[in-house]
Amino acid sequence: MIPTWWQSPNFSERKGVLNPSLIIIHYTAMHDTESAQRALCNPETEVSSHYLISADGAVIQLVEERHRAWHAGISSWGNISDVNSHSIGIELANDGFLPFSAKLMESLEHLLGIISKRWNIPASRVLVHSDVSPGCKIDPGVSFDWRRLALNGLAVWAEQKKDGVLEENELMRNLGVFGYNTEVDFGILIAAFRLRFNPTEIGELSFKDCSLATQLALEHPVDLSKVST
Repeated sequence: MIPTWWQSPNFSERKGVLNPSLIIIHYTAMHDTESAQRALCNPETEVSSHYLISADGAVIQLVEERHRAWHAGISSWGNISDVNSHSIGIELANDGFLPFSAKLMESLEHLLGIISKRWNIPASRVLVHSDVSPGCKIDPGVSFDWRRLALNGLAVWAEQKKDGVLEENELMRNLGVFGYNTEVDFGILIAAFRLRFNPTEIGELSFKDCSLATQLALEHPVDLSKVST
């Protein structure tokens, strides 16, 4: 797969780090790829990503991977507060309501495999905008197929193995160990976590929530050697 190159002026140098250690997936929230491409290349928007994938699977590169694209805004993961400097951003052409097309997902899998190998980024550090900006962003939403990526070793997933301890502070601790920002309100944090790992759950904290959070903390603790800048 050779991406089509379309240079965006919206980039800068990475701050305090040479190599990316995160991949952040977004959706464009626009009706077509062309509109998203124009927005990501418009200097007035001050927004960009490294890649944009269309519904038909075409991959457009907008920013060189060695540069800092402007896609994550105010966000954090573990002790990283400047996510843009530490990440590769991938925008998926989707309005936030339609299913993600098979061709788009195939191209995303291929691209994730290449980027992860090139920069030695583990599956646990393939994230989405709602992970790093809980309460502010919801993309790519409940229609995104995390299980598919996890089955191909390109992301992580969690399945309930046993009942967890039904305790709010314990869940917060475990989500912090996984990488979520636990300084946000509990309701915001649990909503972001559920959006990705337990999207059918509603209402009060459940044993399934707690079990999944425990599993993530045990199996995928965040790498705190990636120092914040």
